[in-house]
Amino acid sequence: FYDVLKTSAKTDYEADIQQTMELLQQVKPHQVFAAGDFADPHGTHKVCFDIILTALQRLKATEAWVKDCWLWLYRGAWHEFEIHEIQMAVPLSPQEVIRKRHAIYKHQSQKDTPVFPGDDAREFWVRAEQRTGETAKAYNDLGLAEYEAIEAFRRWEF
Repeated sequence: FYDVLKTSAKTDYEADIQQTMELLQQVKPHQVFAAGDFADPHGTHKVCFDIILTALQRLKATEAWVKDCWLWLYRGAWHEFEIHEIQMAVPLSPQEVIRKRHAIYKHQSQKDTPVFPGDDAREFWVRAEQRTGETAKAYNDLGLAEYEAIEAFRRWEF
């Protein structure tokens, strides 16, 4: 759907749902991670989430493994979950923060100046590092262990 969105307002995602279902059936994951930042100015995070959610809901009716599969949402470059909303927090070391930065560099849409920056002109890696660093500080302020950064997740039940 991503390439089609550049040239038209695609609304039929059935082929994408089928491809996602096929991949999920091959892998049979215990956990699926999806962008839960629906404030994405381009709208791709919400479209991807809807495709993944629909695929999982359909598979749940016929595939036993899906009952043990959890869908985790993470936030992107715009907002973080409130501390009370976080259901899984993954600490990051300084080396892991750098590794994540390099992973962000691998995505064309995330490199350099964002194509769809919204109200924030900072590069995605800068936003990501500041967001996860602020989450780590909030945990530390609560008296928990000190980390370089914390990646936060919230479970979406389906």
